[in-house]
Amino acid sequence: MDSLLENSHIRKNILTGEEVMVSPHRTKRPWQGQQEVVSKIKRPSYDENCYLCAGNTRANGETNPNYKDTYVFTNDFAALQKDSKAFTLDDGLLQAHSERGICKVICFSSDHSKSLAEMSVDEIEKVVTVWKKEFESLSKEDIINYVQIFENKGAVMGCSNPHPHGQIWSQSSIPNEVVKKEEHQKDYFFKNKRTLLTDYLKQELDKNERIIFQNDAFVVLTPFWAIWPFETMIIPKKAQKDISVLTKTEMQLFAEAISVITQAYDKLFDCSFPYSSGIHQAPTNNQDNEYWHWHMSFYPPLLRNATVKKFMVGYEMFGMPQRDITAEVASEMLRKLV
Repeated sequence: MDSLLENSHIRKNILTGEEVMVSPHRTKRPWQGQQEVVSKIKRPSYDENCYLCAGNTRANGETNPNYKDTYVFTNDFAALQKDSKAFTLDDGLLQAHSERGICKVICFSSDHSKSLAEMSVDEIEKVVTVWKKEFESLSKEDIINYVQIFENKGAVMGCSNPHPHGQIWSQSSIPNEVVKKEEHQKDYFFKNKRTLLTDYLKQELDKNERIIFQNDAFVVLTPFWAIWPFETMIIPKKAQKDISVLTKTEMQLFAEAISVITQAYDKLFDCSFPYSSGIHQAPTNNQDNEYWHWHMSFYPPLLRNATVKKFMVGYEMFGMPQRDITAEVASEMLRKLV
């Protein structure tokens, strides 16, 4: 539809109910904002000062084993405490309650120089295997009702260590973003007897306007409601509530999808592309949750090139998110790099 590509408009995120303003005509404006020098320094495969490298000592005094592939440990500086003291504050309009949880760090590789984009599909599959194993283990903990798997890549995303790694935060409460997706998926499922993403994915595949890549089990696309300039999603073609049900073949195909999109990102602006990625899946609250359709999202901040970043400021802080590059243009740029 030409109007979507030429005129300002608002798109709805069907998973959260929130909206984003899209202003395609603004891509023609000149840029006079911040520019930075992009570092091309190649990291060594081992860094004696890195607390995540194999055999090195971490800040708490523990020594990492001489691992070769993946390595998991409980976060030395965890945001959530398993033994947090229970309390409730109900003082007029001052409301608070205690929260318990378990935080873990997952080293994707022993090679300090690599990122997921530089790892083989087989190596990424080992990461997926660990995600699945940790999800299954944490979901059995009595105090855990949600497990959030995520990665912050790049200093601009707040990553404190360049060694390839991600995190898992599991907690008693259901996080805000998940609550929104819970409500909308549940409502759609009970009205239509199908998952929300099943029908959305069918429509996207039929239109083929925002599809970047697909294999037998997964589709990589730019969601219609994308906020970040080159935001993408990996969606299973088969409705699944969480990653615990993935078969060996599906884990391989999921790893392939991750490999394809992260490599495309690096090619886009010829840099190690920063992003935050995360998997949203059903809560682990002993409910059926049949309406959930898990998915993985990538939120990269780069806007026009490797030196120009997108910040949520001004109107976006006080009104709603806004983007200039349409989802259709962004997906086409990435699709050409696959």
